Amino acid sequence: MIGTQTPFRISFAGGGTDLKEFYSKQPGCVVSTTINKYMYIFTHPYFGDKTLVKYSRTELVDDINEIKHPIVRESLNKFGISGIDITSIADIPAGTGLGSSSSYTVGLLHALYAFSGKCPSKEQLANEACELEIDILKEPIGKQDQYAAAYGNLNMITFCPDESVNVEPIIMPPEKMRKLEECLVMYYFGKSRPTREILDDQKKNVLNDKRKVDDLSKMAELARHLKQSLTNGNPDEMGDILDENWHLKKTLSTKISGDKIDFYYDTARKNGAMGGKLLGAGGGGFMLFYCKRQDQDKLRVALKDLREIKFRFDNFGTKIIYVSANNGELYE
Repeated sequence: MIGTQTPFRISFAGGGTDLKEFYSKQPGCVVSTTINKYMYIFTHPYFGDKTLVKYSRTELVDDINEIKHPIVRESLNKFGISGIDITSIADIPAGTGLGSSSSYTVGLLHALYAFSGKCPSKEQLANEACELEIDILKEPIGKQDQYAAAYGNLNMITFCPDESVNVEPIIMPPEKMRKLEECLVMYYFGKSRPTREILDDQKKNVLNDKRKVDDLSKMAELARHLKQSLTNGNPDEMGDILDENWHLKKTLSTKISGDKIDFYYDTARKNGAMGGKLLGAGGGGFMLFYCKRQDQDKLRVALKDLREIKFRFDNFGTKIIYVSANNGELYE
């Protein structure tokens, strides 16, 4: 049996600049961190010749090409593996803006490499997850989620026109890192709209409107500014950067926000939050706020009808958490 643990991510600034429509013209840049909410994938030889896949539904098939879960089907085709049992468990539901799909892809590839007796690099896992989701499955997504899930940690990730990706850890004094962690508050708004619908609209707008490209350029620059602020030990500057990034993000598509989201965002800003943003493509999911500790009680009262999700930072990215042979002996 092989078990992998792969973190979900929250992005602070620059989201959208990881789309090829943007970074093929100028470098994109995202500042994000992974958190201690995870996707768990377990693989085990199936008793028999069939392949069993268990997620929100259960599939038992004779031929892997019959599998309806596209990521599993294409991953097994990539490795030429069948006769396997694959089970996934997640801390957070899918489609809520924390990059769960890419965490699943990275975690599954990691598990299948280990199942095959191989040890891939983080770069290899991230790059191959991008190839699977973007090139093979034609998902209208960017590259930030795959790299965040593979590498873990608080990073500035740069996406270059030549398709290379640079992951640069952001180093902060420990006490400043703790302050940053303590000042971030996250609330659940409910299931978001389908990511494809929002990103397709955003891509169309970027291709047809130079002003959208200019807005994305400003978001990439905000990510660079945030990286410098955090490196200099000034986490409070995140509040204003999140706020500016959120208002820029809303210009990219009318599907990103809505009356309910705008209401709660404005309420949070009036009750202690220095800034915030919706996580993921938009339309729902989770909203993140930067709020100083002394103002958080006021914020919680104002948003008491929303569910707060506590979290801490994750520093490791995807990892193997269990490996055993059928006879119970651990592999070396």
